[in-house]
Amino acid sequence: MSKICQITGKKAMIGNNVSHSNRKTKRKFNVNLFTKKFYWVEEKTWINLSISAAGLRTINKLGLDAAIKQAQAKGYYKA
Repeated sequence: MSKICQITGKKAMIGNNVSHSNRKTKRKFNVNLFTKKFYWVEEKTWINLSISAAGLRTINKLGLDAAIKQAQAKGYYKA
């Protein structure tokens, strides 16, 4: 499974490591991603989501059902 948040759609970014002598080498900025199990009351089922910390805050703010419907509309979550 790829490193993409199923709620916010966040994924790894590419950047540079910059040394003291100002040499630049490519690096990857990964997302703070973890799997979490939620009980979806409207569907009466448990779901496992691969979400970022920002996605977890979104779920706390909007509620699980609204966050999943918003993610489905944007194409991040496929049920």
